[in-house]
Amino acid sequence: MKKIIIKNIEKIFQPNMDSRSDYPIFLESVSAGFPSPADDYLEGKLDLNEHLVRNPASTFFVRVTGDSMINAGIYSGDILIVDRSLTTKSGNIVIAVLDGELTVKRFIYENGTVKLYPENPLYQAIEVRGEMKFEVWGVVRTVIHNVL
Repeated sequence: MKKIIIKNIEKIFQPNMDSRSDYPIFLESVSAGFPSPADDYLEGKLDLNEHLVRNPASTFFVRVTGDSMINAGIYSGDILIVDRSLTTKSGNIVIAVLDGELTVKRFIYENGTVKLYPENPLYQAIEVRGEMKFEVWGVVRTVIHNVL
């Protein structure tokens, strides 16, 4: 079995669905425009596993390194939630293995050709050719990005 070199993926994690992540959630949404008065009541508890992990058996998390996807809102240090059960469609952001290297890119399929596009003009698209070993590991569903 060929060793996979991880190019711009720092770590891979499996979700722990045994633990619950219940956080309070308010009934009212938060205005991004003019502030509205705060309400003093809660809607209930929010379980992040329930909202972020649709298919636990086929979901994994990866931490990104590098800046090739910044125009897609994916930055170095972000955590991606990836679902291996989803069918890859042109336009999806995917985790792919290309010649033994794991990478995150936008998958484009047109005119019988697969290309992996970065979301940063400093990087070139990669055309997947027949002699290359290529596999999509999963489709990125969610980006967890810290704002601080």
